Formats: sequence, structure tokens, C-alpha cells
Amino acid sequence: MTNIKPISDLRKYTEVLNEVAEGSPVYLTENGRGAYAIVKIEELDKLKATVNLLAKLEVGEKLAREHGWLSVEYVENQ
Repeated sequence: MTNIKPISDLRKYTEVLNEVAEGSPVYLTENGRGAYAIVKIEELDKLKATVNLLAKLEVGEKLAREHGWLSVEYVENQ
């Protein structure tokens, strides 16, 4: 279940932080709108690594479309 709280709940920040778990961030609203998400550092690191990997895959796919794909045989023989 999504955990959404008003930012004013940070006055009791230890209670809010105790609710943060991997795969279960706490979302904070400001003036009734989503504003922030609190996640564990490990999860943030995984998200950043995933974004980085996807960006590199996108570059590779673009280059392959522009310059051609390598065959399996070619890669195995290198």
C-alpha cells in the first residue's frame, strides 16, 4: 500500500523514517500535492544504477541502429 503523508508529519521524523522500507518509500505532500519521496539509500543507489544502465543500453541501441548489429558469431570469435 502506498504510504502518503503530509510534510507536516516530519515534525515526528523518527516515526516517518521508521515507516520507510526497501520497495516501500514514504511520499510527502505539500499543499495537498506530491512533493517528495523518502527512500532508503540502498534503494536510491539501485535506482540510479538502473537509470545509468538503461541510458547506456539506449546509446548502444542507437549506435547499433546507425552502424549495424553484430552477429553472435562475430562476437563469439572476438
